[in-house]
Amino acid sequence: MPPSPSRLSVIIAYFLIYVVWGSTYFFIGVCLRDFPPFVLGAIRFSVAGAALLILCGLRGECLFKRKLIMKSAVSGIILLFVDQAVIMFAQRFVSSSLVAIVASSTAVWIMLLDIPAWKHNFKNAAKVSGMLLGFVGVALLYVEQLFYDSASAKHSEYGVLLLIGGCVSWAFGTLYSKYCSSAEEEADGLTGAAWQMLAASAAFGVCAFASGGFSAADRLSASAASWLSLAYLVTFGSMLAYTAYVWLLKVRPAAEVATHAYVNPVVAVIIGAGLGGEDVTLTQIAGLAVILSSLMLVNKKRQA
Repeated sequence: MPPSPSRLSVIIAYFLIYVVWGSTYFFIGVCLRDFPPFVLGAIRFSVAGAALLILCGLRGECLFKRKLIMKSAVSGIILLFVDQAVIMFAQRFVSSSLVAIVASSTAVWIMLLDIPAWKHNFKNAAKVSGMLLGFVGVALLYVEQLFYDSASAKHSEYGVLLLIGGCVSWAFGTLYSKYCSSAEEEADGLTGAAWQMLAASAAFGVCAFASGGFSAADRLSASAASWLSLAYLVTFGSMLAYTAYVWLLKVRPAAEVATHAYVNPVVAVIIGAGLGGEDVTLTQIAGLAVILSSLMLVNKKRQA
């Protein structure tokens, strides 16, 4: 990767973490019809990590650097495993709508915990306003479903606390990945991303065995739609979008990259309406407009 990436490279990377990552909500839902959650995580990240590692080897990169593997393992477990496992577990206590709302607070947590960037972030009123406005926009996307689930008494403070813990974990993992890499490790960014996914897959595998997921899952009976969705998650969701995320953290401010937490639900709603036949309400359209406005504020250059 060049030290000063081209504008086109940055645009493509943002497209991957905004649009492609947002589309994974739909395809994860398809996969979960046939695969237990921990089994899905183990298969997805093991295949993606192994394939990416092979590609890095074919490019002539040094794959087995002990320091790189150790740091990548820490990032992978904090970023991929803890966050995803918490979301899966929290859905036992809270609705999917509340999961989406609380998960979007990741962008705010990254801004709060990114201490080296405080001087830049908190002196920019437009950026702070944009981050808060984006959270409101995500809430509007799901507010109607939230009231419906509240009537069903599905919510629990334990689930909310778990979700907040997952958001903080993702924020710490993001900042660890951004600031705790040497110049040599940054040059091996793709290799590091591969080891992150393999570490996460190992953690998912342990949980899958402990919960009996592998014995309970019958892959032979899985539908073609589930297999195709899994292939999409491996190639586009992990190999492309996740590596784009890791790379963007090296070349763009963490708070700016974190805005994917606001855009992903927008894409999920649009795809749910287009492919899943879900209804889109006026309140959700208002939420989309608010989120777009928040992105304009976050990316607005501060006037001299």
